[in-house]
Amino acid sequence: MALALEDRLAVIELIALHGHLVDEGELGRCGEVFTPDVVYDLAGFGQGRLTGLAALRDAALALGAANPVAHHVTNVVVEDVTDGRVRVRSKGLGIMADGSCGSVTYEDVVVRVDAGWRICHRKVVPRREPLNGLYREEAPARRP
Repeated sequence: MALALEDRLAVIELIALHGHLVDEGELGRCGEVFTPDVVYDLAGFGQGRLTGLAALRDAALALGAANPVAHHVTNVVVEDVTDGRVRVRSKGLGIMADGSCGSVTYEDVVVRVDAGWRICHRKVVPRREPLNGLYREEAPARRP
């Protein structure tokens, strides 16, 4: 089923709102982005899965000064609705206090609740290798 334009725009704004709230330290407002029982998958960072808003807040506070000072999201792709859920993929850049930068792919499942659209599942996939390692496959023979 195709997602209505106004819903598509609301989902894109939802994805963007996360960085604004976290960067401002407004962790108490994360319920504006995530469902209360959100699953936040950080297995790609060796940290397993967090469940619920309190777990997200506690993890951010435990990370302390090691958190990025800026979360930027780009390349948002909203897929059509399946079983009332919208799949969204986006790219994230995290800027650290020392100016270093890291890149991730966010794989989100978004649902409509009474208050509007919310992320119920987020998988954060670190981007550490160019072309996802494709360049390491055997290169085709070159012509002389």
